Amino acid sequence: MKENNSKLIQKELYLKLDKKRYKHTMGVAYTAAALAMCYGFSVEKAQMAGLLHDCAKCYSASKLLEKCDKFNITVTDTERGNPYLLHAKLGAFLAMHKYGVKDTEIISAILHHTTGKPDMSLLDKIIFVADYIEPGRSKAPRLAQIRQMAFSDLDRAVIMILADTLEYLRQEEQVIDSMTEKTYEYYLEAMKEQQEGGIA
Repeated sequence: MKENNSKLIQKELYLKLDKKRYKHTMGVAYTAAALAMCYGFSVEKAQMAGLLHDCAKCYSASKLLEKCDKFNITVTDTERGNPYLLHAKLGAFLAMHKYGVKDTEIISAILHHTTGKPDMSLLDKIIFVADYIEPGRSKAPRLAQIRQMAFSDLDRAVIMILADTLEYLRQEEQVIDSMTEKTYEYYLEAMKEQQEGGIA
């Protein structure tokens, strides 16, 4: 990613997003870069994915639906009933068609940053975790432990985030995207297999 392109996108997001969302966005880009350094991944790509992960968060629920219909983005029944879930899909579309991102890893990380997905790439996991632990976050119950875990065992941090997210959504009786559940089950099973393999 070219530095000047990153700076231009940063300026546009400053104008598009509200103050709180922009601060969060910069926090995610910063945290993603730190995680990329920790795990030997491209800092530039991680920063770009972090910058753009919430680029569609400035739209209202009706606007999200309108734009997804306009651009032929598939909308599930769950998403139609809860349009805020669509910001990741629309964000991935805008990253490609508005901000000129061609890198499929970056697009995937934006697309899956809210729910995760089974068998995530390293960048997918970096953005998923960075979105949860960035410095502006303060309310999650195990935030300090997850922040520490993120820099020593990224997969375990993913599992902890998914577990806490599912617990929160159930307690609040909010809609749970089936992909979040599938992702949690996948990583729990992967960790179990890894532990059994270690014993053997």
